[in-house]
Amino acid sequence: MSTIPTILIVVSGLVALVWTVRHVALSMNAGVPAGLGHDSPGPPEHTPRVSVLLAAKDERENIGPCLQSLLGQDYPDFEVIVADDRSTDGTAAVVAEIAASDPRVKLISIDALPDGWCGKNHAVWVASRAASGSWLCTVDADCRQTSTRSLSVALDYALTHEVDLLSILPVLKMEGFWENVVQPVCGAVLVYWYRPDEVNDPARPVAYANGAFMLIRRGAYDAVGGHEAIRGEMMEDLRLARRIKDAGLRLRVTRNEGLYEARMYPSLADTIAGWSRIFWGAFPTRRRLRLTIIVLALISLSPYVLGPWSWLAWLAGGSTGWLAAAVVATAAAVIQIAFMARLYPLLNARRGLCWTWPLGCGLALAALARAYRFHGAGGSIVWRDTAYKTGA
Repeated sequence: MSTIPTILIVVSGLVALVWTVRHVALSMNAGVPAGLGHDSPGPPEHTPRVSVLLAAKDERENIGPCLQSLLGQDYPDFEVIVADDRSTDGTAAVVAEIAASDPRVKLISIDALPDGWCGKNHAVWVASRAASGSWLCTVDADCRQTSTRSLSVALDYALTHEVDLLSILPVLKMEGFWENVVQPVCGAVLVYWYRPDEVNDPARPVAYANGAFMLIRRGAYDAVGGHEAIRGEMMEDLRLARRIKDAGLRLRVTRNEGLYEARMYPSLADTIAGWSRIFWGAFPTRRRLRLTIIVLALISLSPYVLGPWSWLAWLAGGSTGWLAAAVVATAAAVIQIAFMARLYPLLNARRGLCWTWPLGCGLALAALARAYRFHGAGGSIVWRDTAYKTGA
């Protein structure tokens, strides 16, 4: 057998092994913490006051449904503080109308962004200064509470397990074709580097949180400097989680089973731009990005390159080594797609689109490459109409 087919057999065989191991891990539910859902315990016997902090910039379409779902919570003692961050689309008017009929809602208007601050960080920080709760809960404007018990369940869990920062991961609402193609891949890339079981282990250095629903004890928030300490960081949730864990405080990430959902990006362009920003923040060095690109391309896309190449070489009169390489690469692709058919329903993605995983990988690689460029000299990101410098 010639050298090239042998190399291809080895590479494809290793890829097939990786996906087989993932099948086994999924069957064993390895590394996946129990999710919080509507049937989880709560509220706690003693209910501390909770301040929900919501930063909003040009969220007229989202802010009303978001607030109404929050106001429907059964938790007995909470307030919602909305920091309207320089909106020009009438967001403040929507909030003011709701606040007029429900005293739990408070509106703060922000007219300017101070130097050195990212917009969301500043808005959440301003809201936190007006908060009266002993617990703070950050929520994104594009989130909808699909349960009336989100706050009750979260508080009970945090108090029972003595958690300082609890991040409940969102159920992603993926309506369009491209959302179902790209989101599962990009989400999987993050989970690869930020495994929940490692995040939840105080002995491991891995720290992660998702600001879509982040509950933090007020004393812990102030102890690590809150959002003021990470004022210029675009990925504020990751940086806050890092500070919490570095301070020896208890960080916990858990899945969400029917508590709330979020629709991140409705269009393909928004999806690539948004995930480029996320990848840039999640992987703070070009070395980590390069490694991520190589791993994703090798493990996820190589069967679709090596398989056709080997089949064509064999059909053109190549040796049986090429046939063996073609069979192994094809097997790796089949094992991979079979795994996705099992995984997609867990991600709230359309199972019938599991075959688009290779396409999603290609688009995720485009987002990673874009993030890589952000780290270059003169790099910058425009987010919510504000430009932020990212490169040296």
